[in-house]
Amino acid sequence: MQIVSGGFLPFFTEGETVERIDCFRETVTKVLFFPIAAIFGISIVMAMVGRGGGNFYVPVLVASGIQVHQAATTAQLVLFTTAVSALLIYGKHRTVDWKLALVIDPPTDIMAFVGGYFAHRVSGDALKYIFSGLLILAGFFMLRPVREQTPLETQRFGYWSRAFGEYRYVVNLWLALPISAFTGFVAGMVGISGGSFKIPLMVLACGVPMRIAVGTSSAMVAATALTGFIGHTIGGDFNTLWAIPLAAVAAVGGFVGSRISVKTNQKGLKNIFAYTTLAAAVFMAVNALLSGRGGLQ
Repeated sequence: MQIVSGGFLPFFTEGETVERIDCFRETVTKVLFFPIAAIFGISIVMAMVGRGGGNFYVPVLVASGIQVHQAATTAQLVLFTTAVSALLIYGKHRTVDWKLALVIDPPTDIMAFVGGYFAHRVSGDALKYIFSGLLILAGFFMLRPVREQTPLETQRFGYWSRAFGEYRYVVNLWLALPISAFTGFVAGMVGISGGSFKIPLMVLACGVPMRIAVGTSSAMVAATALTGFIGHTIGGDFNTLWAIPLAAVAAVGGFVGSRISVKTNQKGLKNIFAYTTLAAAVFMAVNALLSGRGGLQ
């Protein structure tokens, strides 16, 4: 056993240790440079609109050469660190409806764990196509104008009237809870946070203002991503070489993006959300098509 630089490095001589360190640095520089740069930029934009960014992270990681199930696991950790970082800003500006999150998020978290655990039973290409189709629906729905709610809905069973700061809205629990559970299952399987579907759910079905939806979604993203990450890790898909540096970079991006978000008007946030969701769907569909033809793996 050699003592090198004040630490114990079993099994390796000092020369072998230096060589391995140099090899590691070269790997980080050459292999991780593209995903680090891409994920930093993506995390800024995604944190702005309440999504961890998994619908971009997964195809970026797959395009960088990581196997799809490992990409999903890495994305979940990146999502978690991004959301927690963004919450520091959204919490300060009081745009997180914690009561709403505590009601509609638990079904997502439970099913995200289930989806992550059973992800191995579905092929990587099938996951990509499912992912793309659902994202297209979410993006188009967010381009639609928000329907005004009638006073009658606030008095019906299963409709929860919320007063949060200066805002008033009605949460349709008949839609919110089952959609939240389905969102969690898909999110856990594919390696995303679910924000791509929870934002439309809150804004379109529940009348939640976009700014509050963004902050609240960030809280739910963190919880969902953590449970999905645990499920994937139990399945043996955790790659520390990719996950740790990318998670650290995404945390910085989440902090920057959330600071920009609180200064952006709600209509702008809604449009950014819709168009980035559609772009992610196209990106993933193309990736699935190329991998099926022997291109990207």
